[in-house]
Amino acid sequence: MHSVDHEVMEALLTWLRAGKAVHLATVLQSYGSSPRPPGSLLVVGPDGATVGSLSGGCVEDALIEDLTLGRRVLTQPERLDFGLTEEDTAQLGLPCGGHLQILLEPLAPTPQVIEGFETLLAALQARQIVLREITLDAPGAFTVTAPASTGPILELPGDDGASPLRHRYGPGWQLFVIGAGMVSRYLAEMAQALDFRVTVCDPRQPMLDNWHVAGVRALCQMPDDAIRAEASDARTAIVALTHDPRIDDMGLMEALETNAFYVGAMGSSRTSASRRARLAELAVPEAALAKLHAPVGLPIGSKTPPEIAIAILAELIQARRQAASQTP
Repeated sequence: MHSVDHEVMEALLTWLRAGKAVHLATVLQSYGSSPRPPGSLLVVGPDGATVGSLSGGCVEDALIEDLTLGRRVLTQPERLDFGLTEEDTAQLGLPCGGHLQILLEPLAPTPQVIEGFETLLAALQARQIVLREITLDAPGAFTVTAPASTGPILELPGDDGASPLRHRYGPGWQLFVIGAGMVSRYLAEMAQALDFRVTVCDPRQPMLDNWHVAGVRALCQMPDDAIRAEASDARTAIVALTHDPRIDDMGLMEALETNAFYVGAMGSSRTSASRRARLAELAVPEAALAKLHAPVGLPIGSKTPPEIAIAILAELIQARRQAASQTP
């Protein structure tokens, strides 16, 4: 689950706990050009307030207007299509003839609905995969299973609606940075704009004393311990940036044994070759070493700290796209 979708769940629960009914919209399918992939979320709260996104604005505006003006009143979940006709596409502004299908659920602030979403959000915060099975012929009827097995993000029911719609939510994308230096600062700032939850880990307290990046969690401990505890799943990227092999190598030894979708380390080609030799001497298997991106980042000729951060993020985006096709 992207961080913006995590915010949707938090807002949804805030409104439900306050006794407010909401509507939850989920992208089911998209054709042509669509800014948001299947599984993306939008919650419409009181007075048309929203959190999340379905299309970048065009579909949201039409949907909010229908709900707030009472033109659309739901008694159960409903599948809606946008962009099927030329008139629809022109009115909504869907790009390149795009077609979007969403599921719109009316959710009342009942104890059962609140408990279900509390279970879902708690599981996501624990970085677990969650399965929500939605009964389409009754409002607010769903079950939550956590932790759940891996599988497709969405499993759509047949046209008869007899089977439930299954939606798997994965934990948010996480970037675990070893070292609180200058490159780390630029990397952390930029990565948050790309839906990464960022943690910086450095056992050197003076380095953390000078760390001032809003929204980033800072840990003063050895990176191998921190990685083992909370940065080992398939939606985590781990990047070592200290230039100190006593710190980086300890973290990398642990990182290369995890399910992290990306493990990288900063350094020149010569430094990277020396690092691989050291890790091999420390009994890191060859198959694990093959996962290491070093020198880290795409080769774009970067020299300055912000340029290096951009190169790293470019490679992270590439790796995340590949990982997203394999995990919910």
